[in-house]
Amino acid sequence: MEKVLITRRISDNAVKLIQEAGFEVTIYAASKNLSQQELIERCAGHCALLSVGSNRLDEHFFKSCPQIKAIALMSVGYDKVDIASARKFAVPISNTPDVLNEATADIAFLLMLSVARKAFYMHKTIERGEWTFFDPLKHLGQEIYGKTLGVFGLGRIGFEMAKKAKYAYGMNIIYHNRSSNVKAEEALQAKYVTLDELLRQSDVVTVHANLSEETKEIFDRNAFEKMKPSAIFINAARGGIHHEGDLITALQNQVIWGAGLDVTNPEPMRSDNPLLQMENVCVLPHIGSATQETREKMAMMAATNLVAALRGEQMPQIIDREFYLAK
Repeated sequence: MEKVLITRRISDNAVKLIQEAGFEVTIYAASKNLSQQELIERCAGHCALLSVGSNRLDEHFFKSCPQIKAIALMSVGYDKVDIASARKFAVPISNTPDVLNEATADIAFLLMLSVARKAFYMHKTIERGEWTFFDPLKHLGQEIYGKTLGVFGLGRIGFEMAKKAKYAYGMNIIYHNRSSNVKAEEALQAKYVTLDELLRQSDVVTVHANLSEETKEIFDRNAFEKMKPSAIFINAARGGIHHEGDLITALQNQVIWGAGLDVTNPEPMRSDNPLLQMENVCVLPHIGSATQETREKMAMMAATNLVAALRGEQMPQIIDREFYLAK
């Protein structure tokens, strides 16, 4: 019986789906990230991989694992995967788009509100025993009603975030994409602007783009200096899209007002990072998809993709759309 390796504990239903398709499942259950070499060694004797986490799948990996017939990622992002090498070694790769749109947008929305009201910091004052004297001028936040939300990457997740902001708080929506989003323009009266215009006009900048060479650390010192001093920066996409040192400096020097992060650069964040002690900052440990419902859907989608490939069928969510055309 052929074996499938899964790099984390996932939904029992997803594991069962693979087993009922006729494959033996090996689960790496330790609470420790695998190095690439450790992953290569564990892949020995397995015909497919269901990758959960940030495993680097590059040409060295594919060359070292010629027996791997298919890989299913349990994530939307695939910036750790060398797609060209996967095609070279004839390995189809899938991801899990769409199923986490609402859950991830919820986290971005939560961060926006939490930063605006300094919620994380104020919670810490209770723990420190500082909730004593009422000072009406101390630790004031800001309201977001009717303000401008700038969406960098208005795809499906960005649309869900913009929709919440528009309907709940009457926010004005502007966005910057590689191409226009007609649906958002019609439904939300969203306006396409240049990146510089988005930075200058936005009261809140929220990031929902993929990490690529084009977007890597695009939010750096230069970008933050173009933003309003009262602006809030939110990143619930990939930490590599912002330069964390420049973000820290911008906040310390009051170049921007606050920040909310569900992703960090690097990740995971060190516990002594100065962002964690800032009054106008809220940081979460990459929990955008962390609901029972969403993680179940992601696991089932990954398992379904993997089984399809192993049966010689096309993966429903294949990343490289040209893969099957090239064969």
